[in-house]
Amino acid sequence: MTNLFQPQIDLVEALETVRSEGEVSQVVGLVAECRGLAAPVGAVCRIDARGGARQAEVIGFRDSRAILSPFGGVLGIEAGDRVRLDSFRQEVPVGPGLLGRVLDGWGSPVDGKGPVPVERWTDLHRGAPPALSRSRITRPLSTGVRSIDGFSTIGRGQRMGIFAGSGVGKSVLLGMIARYTSADVSVIGLVGERGREVREFLERDLGPEGLARSVVVIATGDESPSLRVKAAFTATAIAEYFREQGRDVLLLMDSITRLAFAQRELGLSAGEPPATRGYPPSVFNMFPRLLERAGRNSTGSITGLYTVLVEGDDIADPIADTVRSVLDGHVWLSRRLATRGHWPSVDVLDSVSRVMIDVTDADHQTRAAKLRELLAVYRESEDLITVGAYVRGANPTLDLAVDMKGRIDEFLRQGIAERSTYEETTLWLAGLADEATGGGPKTERVQKR
Repeated sequence: MTNLFQPQIDLVEALETVRSEGEVSQVVGLVAECRGLAAPVGAVCRIDARGGARQAEVIGFRDSRAILSPFGGVLGIEAGDRVRLDSFRQEVPVGPGLLGRVLDGWGSPVDGKGPVPVERWTDLHRGAPPALSRSRITRPLSTGVRSIDGFSTIGRGQRMGIFAGSGVGKSVLLGMIARYTSADVSVIGLVGERGREVREFLERDLGPEGLARSVVVIATGDESPSLRVKAAFTATAIAEYFREQGRDVLLLMDSITRLAFAQRELGLSAGEPPATRGYPPSVFNMFPRLLERAGRNSTGSITGLYTVLVEGDDIADPIADTVRSVLDGHVWLSRRLATRGHWPSVDVLDSVSRVMIDVTDADHQTRAAKLRELLAVYRESEDLITVGAYVRGANPTLDLAVDMKGRIDEFLRQGIAERSTYEETTLWLAGLADEATGGGPKTERVQKR
């Protein structure tokens, strides 16, 4: 029998029965130490500084003193400032009114469109769904990008990495996916982004069409590391809300590397020992806690696409290597293709989707494998072809690869404003594969549709 007083019971249980206070003892680097404060890790406190009150998160303890990371930075905080406990846990406002809005790391609107109607508040740091509660991934999710849908098909509930160096078209690709995806809702987290690029992404890459069914959470690189980390978890919590409403959600996060930078700043300031390339253990512990929250359950799905900025275009750097081991596949954006004006610069030979076999039929997989083989054969002999040392007739597979290379590239190239549905992509892919296997030149007819 339902307890009629359960809402009142829940309210009483949520009340904070202890009001803890302390004072700042010292500031070291990016953190403040506080004595006399009884609060758990993750609690939110208010520092009554001379320059104005600001909130801070408890991130650890040192010699019975709480270590606080102020969301607004440490400038203006001095020894003796009063610290008060605000909340034992962090929560984010959610509701359907978030669609079309731009929020900060707290979940508050920053787009000048007024307050957002709040349906309820949800925990910022929720656990990932239990392994056996997850539904299998069996349906594809169209991104609207042919090179991904054709060769590295993504499933609803999959977690995929987009690995890229700087200046290879990452933001443009994210904007195309957000506009053309078949997902019901897009939640976009811009973590550590340059302030100048935020408006460019919203107006040029995402556009009004993409923003109308998206929620954008931003924390630029000049904001405190605590707020940058918080923004990533805020975006994830909002995506979880829409999944609970039965929606198929696309979570785009740019970028995991800058999130790692922010957590590194916090960890080192709190006294963690540096490990691989100066990253403390908390960075590598954070990845599964965040990334595992995406996925599919009985109500809906969160398909996570996380960008990773690789240092020196090295896919084996520590952050890229760790993230790749957690995710279900990756898309590699090639500088070599970008410099040739090949957009989007997706390198299909270095990209892989670990659930493609579960979300596509055997014909699709066979066709993609055949065209991938031709691209691989062409790449192996590209230098010979370029210098004119290639002799036709010596290798029939290479001859076919040379003949098909231009038409395959035409399939892989796609304009920013060019939408391609999943059905159109698979039909074009089938035409190319049939031509490659001697079934006749069907590519022209598919292109003209």
